[in-house]
Amino acid sequence: MLEVTLLGCGGMLPMKNRWLTSCLVSCQGHSLLIDCGEGTQIAFKCAGRKVRPVDIICITHFHADHISGLPGFLLSLGNEGRTEPITIAGPPGIEKIVRSLCIIAPNLPFEINCMEIADPQPFRYGDFKISPFEVRHSIRCFGYSVELERKGRFIPEKARVNDVPMCIWSKLQKYGEVEYNGRRYNYSEVSEGSRKGIKLTYCTDTRPVKNIITHAENSDLFICEGLYYDPEKISRAVKTGHMLYSEAARLAKESAVKQLWLTHFSPAVKDPEEGIEQARSIFPQSFCGTDGKSVDIDYPED
Repeated sequence: MLEVTLLGCGGMLPMKNRWLTSCLVSCQGHSLLIDCGEGTQIAFKCAGRKVRPVDIICITHFHADHISGLPGFLLSLGNEGRTEPITIAGPPGIEKIVRSLCIIAPNLPFEINCMEIADPQPFRYGDFKISPFEVRHSIRCFGYSVELERKGRFIPEKARVNDVPMCIWSKLQKYGEVEYNGRRYNYSEVSEGSRKGIKLTYCTDTRPVKNIITHAENSDLFICEGLYYDPEKISRAVKTGHMLYSEAARLAKESAVKQLWLTHFSPAVKDPEEGIEQARSIFPQSFCGTDGKSVDIDYPED
């Protein structure tokens, strides 16, 4: 199961009723954070989430509303007693940016490992398969797909044929590989086929580009920016490298995702719900994000 919490859905400037951009993805006691806008550590508390399980932070780009919350967040991690290293991934330059921000957060009780993504390629972090991809903004910017892949179906008959001891069946299903009585057993010896996993795609601060459709395809949840809903704001959106609700909805439709959450609303959008029909007329499963909005995504039934 993948638990997704939209911690902040504001863009550009913090507002009294809208935290800046951040999204928490959790699985089996480990968490991934996408972006860390100002006040993210407070958004965690408001959403009833703990910061300590966050093992990796994926930054989309280096505009302040997406990264300026790092010092406060890292200090909160230290205050909660974390000593394990944390990884911060993002576009080239991420290490310089992080080290500069951390001047005001010295003596952290854990190591920070920076991962510069020069050539976006899928990588694994714990149970997560993370796929960064290029989008089109005023500076270099990434979207991210996060997947929980699923092993093939366990076949008891195959395990018996391959002389796999019953006492390690559960361990094989959990760990994928087990050594027992001097022999190493692999999950492929007790399974067959592949099963659909869980996929989340997160994309903000960009114009619509084909690369988003490619990477969001068949996502269970697509979280995408909708800076404005008013069609008359299109020239402003184009100029600043952002999207309208309707453009995000077209991406969702073409990507064949199950559900769209709009986020990164302009401060000028006082009530995001006023424009939701602009999106639903194109993609009916469109919803406005709200701070703390959360969903548990389960594996599909076989």
